[in-house]
Amino acid sequence: MGNCGTIAIMGGGSWATAIAKMMLEQNETIHWYMRREDRIEEFRRLGHNPAYLTSVHFDVNRICFSSDINKIVESADTLIFVTPSPYLKSHLKKLRTRLRDKFIVTAIKGIVPDENLVCSEYFHQVYAVPDENLAVLGGPSHAEEVALGRLTYLTVGCADTAKAQDFADMISSEYVKTKISDDVIGIEYASVLKNVYAIASGICNGLKYGDNFQSVLMANAAQEMNRFLTVVHPIERNIIDSVYLGDLLVTGYSNFSRNRVFGTMIGKGYSVKSAQIEMEMIAEGYFGTKCMKDINKYLHVNMPILDAVYNILYERISPSIEIKLLTDSFR
Repeated sequence: MGNCGTIAIMGGGSWATAIAKMMLEQNETIHWYMRREDRIEEFRRLGHNPAYLTSVHFDVNRICFSSDINKIVESADTLIFVTPSPYLKSHLKKLRTRLRDKFIVTAIKGIVPDENLVCSEYFHQVYAVPDENLAVLGGPSHAEEVALGRLTYLTVGCADTAKAQDFADMISSEYVKTKISDDVIGIEYASVLKNVYAIASGICNGLKYGDNFQSVLMANAAQEMNRFLTVVHPIERNIIDSVYLGDLLVTGYSNFSRNRVFGTMIGKGYSVKSAQIEMEMIAEGYFGTKCMKDINKYLHVNMPILDAVYNILYERISPSIEIKLLTDSFR
């Protein structure tokens, strides 16, 4: 099992499934928490996740499934959380086993609603997990491409760089290249903001703005992200690193990006509710937009793209009007 001990996947979506594939390439067995027992039974019967990445087949004899979160947490040393951020609190409310002795890796690219905390802050403040036991997995990484074994670059952030390196070494493979960082907070906020900017990109796509403008939008998004990160966590970082700029670009441009798809539907005239119903998947950026807007009320960073997306999604201002106002602020 290496220095990371027994591994558990916490969540049953597409990114959780892709990470499970990665883990089984490096570990003889893994534990896997899924909320729904019927989904677990289908998985065992079919040999693949019945709802996500159905083309990825697993040797289910190497997976210890359970819908009991306490059973999974008790049995594992490293817990990789991949649940959608809006549901993290409800999953953890069932927990009676303490987390502070576990190594927690959050692969959740979102903020805990109501708390307005990135996930590492939530685990630290609410569950007393020390910083050296908290890591974040970031970087441009669509689950669909990881599942296909396409070359992917990931960054493991942790205050304890030795632990970050152990985890990075474990997930490295022919198609997964890794690096480490100590910028846990910066990586998490960047992963939230890139979803907001991907919605903006999708809205502009739905309004039929072209590639020329999309490039200007992404350039301004990178500058806006950098302004926010500099205020919220002022350390030396390079915004053009793949974990920041790379993740922003792939989420803003790729057809795999659910946030871009969601934004495109909004730009075409869908209501938020109808777009969410038709997608049948969670666009984290919708929730992240409101959380980031609330957080920025106290920080006062100049964030015109965030403001525009918020006005469209939550104030119901016409996308064409709001984006026109945004374009006038760009140079």
